[in-house]
Amino acid sequence: MVFMSLIGCSCKYSGFHKKFVLYLFLIMGMMIFPFTSSMLAQNHPKQLREEILKSQKKEEEKKQTKGIKKKELSKPKTKLPPLKPVSPIVNPLENQNATLIYLEHSETVSFDKFLNPDIQVLKGNVQFRHENAVMYCDSAYFYQATNSLDAFGNVKMVQGDTLFVYGNFLYYDGFTKLARLRKNVRLENRKTVLTTDSMNYDRIANLAYYYTGGKIKDEVNTLTSVWGQYSPVTDQALFKDKVKLVNKNYTMDADTLKYNTKTNIADIVGPTHILYKNETDIYSTRGWYNTSTERSMLLDRSVVNHKDGKTLTGDSIFYDKKQKYGEAFQKVILNDTVQKSTLYGNFVSYNENTKVGMATDSALLVEWSTKDSLFIHADTLYTFKDSVFNAARGYYDVRFYRSDIQGVCDSLYFSARDSVIHLFREPVLWAQDYQITGDTIRAYIKNKKIDKVQVLQSAISIQQFDSIHFNQLSGKEIIAYLDSNQLKMIHVNGNAETIYYPMDDKDSTLIGLNKTQSSYVVVYFKDKKVDRIVLTNASNGIMYPLEQLSGGDIYLKNYVWLSYLRPKNKEEVFLNIPKQQRVKIGTSSLMNTPTNQPTQGGQNRNLKQPADRRRP
Repeated sequence: MVFMSLIGCSCKYSGFHKKFVLYLFLIMGMMIFPFTSSMLAQNHPKQLREEILKSQKKEEEKKQTKGIKKKELSKPKTKLPPLKPVSPIVNPLENQNATLIYLEHSETVSFDKFLNPDIQVLKGNVQFRHENAVMYCDSAYFYQATNSLDAFGNVKMVQGDTLFVYGNFLYYDGFTKLARLRKNVRLENRKTVLTTDSMNYDRIANLAYYYTGGKIKDEVNTLTSVWGQYSPVTDQALFKDKVKLVNKNYTMDADTLKYNTKTNIADIVGPTHILYKNETDIYSTRGWYNTSTERSMLLDRSVVNHKDGKTLTGDSIFYDKKQKYGEAFQKVILNDTVQKSTLYGNFVSYNENTKVGMATDSALLVEWSTKDSLFIHADTLYTFKDSVFNAARGYYDVRFYRSDIQGVCDSLYFSARDSVIHLFREPVLWAQDYQITGDTIRAYIKNKKIDKVQVLQSAISIQQFDSIHFNQLSGKEIIAYLDSNQLKMIHVNGNAETIYYPMDDKDSTLIGLNKTQSSYVVVYFKDKKVDRIVLTNASNGIMYPLEQLSGGDIYLKNYVWLSYLRPKNKEEVFLNIPKQQRVKIGTSSLMNTPTNQPTQGGQNRNLKQPADRRRP
């Protein structure tokens, strides 16, 4: 009531007083509200309690629903494949290793903030710098956000003080440091120049490469290929597809080639031909070639062909073109199509200046000018020019084979000048069933065949009649004449001695043994048999019955039968007979061997035994 009276009274006051009363009423109401609410709680306890219980119940229900959700989530469910983590998008400018391209000069700079707000258009003497590289051009698009640029017109890139790159167009990425140059591209590194129409240059790897055809030129060579790469740092280049190296003295064609512009060494890594102006043709699939010194090491059965008809093949070949000298190793073949001969060995050398070829380690010389080839083996073999004539030498344990003639000796010499084969030091020569030995033997060749054989000093010719009996001729000199590889006549000069077994014409049985001594003897042959023997007047001879002969009577003093040394085929030229097992020529040590034992008197019943009989 008091409040109401106050309000009622207040209406009589002015507006100011009205406002004052209103504020006062609000303040007093705020003070009275808590008091009234407590009074309400006391007057209505049940209602307040119900409200409190309802709020508590709601809170408990919320807690329960949360627990249920947690349990449901904890229940095992079908496993889903793990999600791949998504790489966060990283601003390349935030890379600590990244460096920015800087615009150092341009006469004009413009951009269109509506169409291309991220592109700066640069014109007039444009210059960029990125680390130690400086780029020049007439105009450019500069993409500052991506740290890249497009350059146009008179493009030039300078790196350090040795590398210069030119072109019409350039795209450069500052993050990858990859430069793409197009049209009239030229790279200069000291004295090496690379030209192409399209080239990429990786500044991180320091590698330039082209793929539409290019050329690299240095002080020595010019190389072209469809695909190529070049490192200015290592000076190493790799070329593929239609590779051609051009030098003032030669050309090199290859499928793949490695080349160093500093050392001028080419590494052969594929089929490669090296051609010296129609003089020498080298083929190899692996090796190296020094284009400055013209020295090479060729592997994998390389071949060197020379214009004079010689071809050198080996597992590995060292060749010096300037010195015109080559060495080949393992399974080497030196073939001469002009002289129709082939030299084999595991080591072969050849000097083009001196025309000397040498072979050792399984050395073999094959002369194949006729259908019947001659095979000569020695510890060391030489082929060379004797004036303008071809010649050959063999040293130590010489063995040779041809179907009509075979021989062994310590050393051998042959010259096409006189077509004579010289055998030295304990030589042995076999022809048909004849064996010839002496201090020196000379075999004369006519029309590719043996025409005459000359034996000097301690000469002896032995013809095997059977396993026991041997016809023998000895003297200071023996000369045997052949016709079509058939023995026709033998001359014995000086201290001539003969042992000859005459044979009955009716039944071909032995009659006896005829021994003669003379200063000169001529033996004539017919149908591979002795036809007649002619002696000088001052001679003597005697016919011995076979039953009266002893072991020493049927052999001359320098007799020795060496059939075990005889090569029976071309493979046996490599037969190695230890020297300690050999019988020295000029001795009669083999007379006591089982095969050489003489027939004792009366043992051969088919032999006729007439009285003493002399030959004219």
